[in-house]
Amino acid sequence: MHGVLLLDKPYGASSNQALQKCRWLLQAEKGGHTGVLDPLATGLLPLCFGDATKFAQRMLDADKRYVATLKLGVTTTTGDAEGEVLDTRPVQCDRMAVDAAVARFVGEIEQVPPMYSALKHEGKPLYEYARAGITLEREARRITIYGIDVLHFAGDELVLDVRCSKGTYIRTLAEDIAALLGCGAHLIGLRRTQTAGFKLEDAITVEQFEALALDQRDALLLPADSLLADLPAVTLDAAQTDKLTHGLSVRFPSDGGIIVGLRVYGDTGAGQPTFLGLAELTDQVLSPRRLLSTVVHS
Repeated sequence: MHGVLLLDKPYGASSNQALQKCRWLLQAEKGGHTGVLDPLATGLLPLCFGDATKFAQRMLDADKRYVATLKLGVTTTTGDAEGEVLDTRPVQCDRMAVDAAVARFVGEIEQVPPMYSALKHEGKPLYEYARAGITLEREARRITIYGIDVLHFAGDELVLDVRCSKGTYIRTLAEDIAALLGCGAHLIGLRRTQTAGFKLEDAITVEQFEALALDQRDALLLPADSLLADLPAVTLDAAQTDKLTHGLSVRFPSDGGIIVGLRVYGDTGAGQPTFLGLAELTDQVLSPRRLLSTVVHS
């Protein structure tokens, strides 16, 4: 069982719970997700099975897109609806002020990770310290906000479409924007709509997936190389394929230089090029980096 499932993660389930449910439904031995979504968040969660897990890290590093719903005027201990109320203030900003505040956070910015996060300090996640009433100093991280669009603003509700780099905490972004507005806020909804080139409209819910027969579930899996669609590709002949899948480097014509990530396809006698995995090209020498276990010879 090898491939990628685009799942619309349900509210209330952890990323791992969603993964294990789908792994069981697919009867897959090996699986992994491509970036944690909080239980209160919903939306696109690509799940990798079998050999596709070899390339899951690229999704962790990918840009993301979210629709975030903020309740203005109320701050909480966690920055979302799960926390206890810290403060309540009147919401006195208008649309012009909202637009101006949002614009301040577009581009490269410094963001301090929240205490209620899975980041670890001395081997323990920060949220465990936070639950014990301990606040630790956290270093600011440099992230990129590519764009923020205001989808809705009325009364104390603000809905934002956020396009951002990896490592962005939307809860913190929401709190920082609302602090600039002078009223504070917390997240009452968060939905991931895009990860790299994958989109939410192509995802399936757990309920829809469970209603299918096993062969139908299997047919929904995208190939492992869909995780690498942005990388350049090369195709090898049968002799080159045999060498590479034995772990050997092969001569390959190029303009010189180094290309660290290449999708490699080869002639395995299947009638059409077979995806072999990732390779690196250095001065006309193609070396295997990470190959599918299904094509590697013993």
